[in-house]
Amino acid sequence: MEKVNALGRRKSAIARVYVTEGSGKITINKRDITEYFPSSILQFVVKQPLTTLDAVEKYDIMANLQGGGFTGQSQALRLAIARALVKINAEDKKALRAEGFMTRDSREVERKKPGRPKARRRFQFSKR
Repeated sequence: MEKVNALGRRKSAIARVYVTEGSGKITINKRDITEYFPSSILQFVVKQPLTTLDAVEKYDIMANLQGGGFTGQSQALRLAIARALVKINAEDKKALRAEGFMTRDSREVERKKPGRPKARRRFQFSKR
């Protein structure tokens, strides 16, 4: 098996992933996953598709992450890993879709409107 690559997005975060057969090493922006995501919850989110397929120690993952915050980045990476695993073995798609890892979360930040302090918030109003 050669390198399989995939792309994942969430909010303004973009994750490019390269998956090869290996020992389960996950490298993000040339740093180890434990260094890049110190939070164990975010590490868990990233590894969810691998855990679902019992493939945690099967593949080495090299990822490039850009934009967004750490939550958005971890979810973008999860989508990218799931897509790469489907490219490797198409039969896995059903299991990953059932867990909801194949769906791109399209929610984006709503833009700020003129004459308002935020997107929907109005300035405080008082009759007096």
